[in-house]
Amino acid sequence: MKIVMIAAAIAAVPSLALAQDDVMSSRFGNTTVTHTESGHEVHMYYSADHTFTGKVTDVGFDLKGTWAVDGGTLCLTYTPAPPTVTNPVCQPVVAHKIGDSWTVGKNSATLVQGIQ
Repeated sequence: MKIVMIAAAIAAVPSLALAQDDVMSSRFGNTTVTHTESGHEVHMYYSADHTFTGKVTDVGFDLKGTWAVDGGTLCLTYTPAPPTVTNPVCQPVVAHKIGDSWTVGKNSATLVQGIQ
């Protein structure tokens, strides 16, 4: 009986990881467009392999790194980190669908279809 319980617990671990990634799955192949409080427009592209790329469109600054979801928190680790960023950058995350708009702190974000 103990072996069955241990096997069930081990099997649940990948399911938990998949469930946490589900909040990000709608972003794969699409663009998260963020308008920052300081007036910048940032386009972020998340991949299922836990990497991201992005660009600050108005200044032509490229971004890249890795992402991880832990519970309801998304953490981005930039490589290299922009001058004003301390890694990792973590914020609350929930699932969104194409066309959704939401706020992240003092910034606004929208999930748009495709790579913009």
